[in-house]
Amino acid sequence: MVAYQEETRAAYDGIVELYASMFADRLETQPFSRNMIGTFAELVRGTGNARAADVGCGPGHLTAMLHDLGLDAFGLDLSPAMVAHARRAHPSLRFDEARMEALPVEDRALGGLLAHYSVIHTPPEELPALLTEQARVLATGGLLLVSFFATEGSEPVRFDHKVTPAYSWPVDRFAELLAAAGLVPFARLLHDPASERGFLDAHLLARRDRQ
Repeated sequence: MVAYQEETRAAYDGIVELYASMFADRLETQPFSRNMIGTFAELVRGTGNARAADVGCGPGHLTAMLHDLGLDAFGLDLSPAMVAHARRAHPSLRFDEARMEALPVEDRALGGLLAHYSVIHTPPEELPALLTEQARVLATGGLLLVSFFATEGSEPVRFDHKVTPAYSWPVDRFAELLAAAGLVPFARLLHDPASERGFLDAHLLARRDRQ
C-alpha cells in the first residue's frame, strides 16, 4: 500500500460514525445522483448479470440501495472501520476490505460497478491503472457508473477535501481515460454543485465493449 492509500484509509477510519450519520440519507436531497444510480441499476439488470460491486462503499448505504434496486450487490472499501460499520448496518449484505487497484473479483465477473465519488482521492498518474482494473472485472456489456467532482480547463485540480486531499477532473479528460481502459462512455450528467466547494458534480456511465 502506497502513502496516499494509507492516508486515505487512516482518514476515513477516523470519521466513520460522523460520515455515516451525514451520508446515510444524503441521496434523499440529491435527485440527480439518486436517479443516475437508479438508471445504472436498471441497465445492469438488463444485461442479465445482476452481480454488482459498490467500490469505495463506505458505510454501505449505496450497496443497500443497489440491493433494493434488484442487484446482487456487495461492497468493497479500503477502510476496515468503514467495512465493519457497513456489516453492522447491513448484516444481510457482503462487505470486504479491498483496494480499488487490486479488486478481489475474478475477470469479467460483474454486470455492474459503482464508483460513487470513490476515485477522487486517487492521484491523476494512478487513475488509468485503477480504471483498467475496474474494466477487468466487468463482463462484456457490463456497466460502470463513476461519479466525481468536475472542473473546467484541461487538467485535474488537487483540492483540500474535508477528509483527505482529492482531485477534480475535466469531464472530457475523464471520459478519455475510460475509453483508454476499454470502457465506452455513453451517457453523462453534469450539474451544479451540491456543496460549497463550487465544483460541478459529474456522473459518467460507461460500458465494457472488449472481449
